[in-house]
Amino acid sequence: MSRLKFHVKKGDEVEVISGNFKGSTGKILEVIPSKERVLVEGVRIIKKHLRKSEDNPQVKIAEREGPIHISNVRLIESGEKRGKENKTKKETAKA
Repeated sequence: MSRLKFHVKKGDEVEVISGNFKGSTGKILEVIPSKERVLVEGVRIIKKHLRKSEDNPQVKIAEREGPIHISNVRLIESGEKRGKENKTKKETAKA
C-alpha cells in the first residue's frame, strides 16, 4: 500500500482558503489520510448532544472540531521551520 504525502502535517499553522470557514486560522490537531481531511483547532466546531449516563450524569452538549478537506487549507507556518528560525536568530544574537 502506498503512503500518501500531504503539504501539511500535525502541528502546522494553517489558514482555511475556501468554504464556510474561509479566513479562519488554527493549528492542525490531526491528519486523516484515508479521507484526505484535517482537524484544525477552533475551526468547524460541531455540537454533539450526549444523553445521560454513568460517565455523564447530567445531559451535556459537547463541542469538538470537525474535519475539513485538506485542499481547503494553506500552510502559514510549519512547526519544524519555526524551530529552525528561532535557533538561527539566537545564534546570531550571541555573536
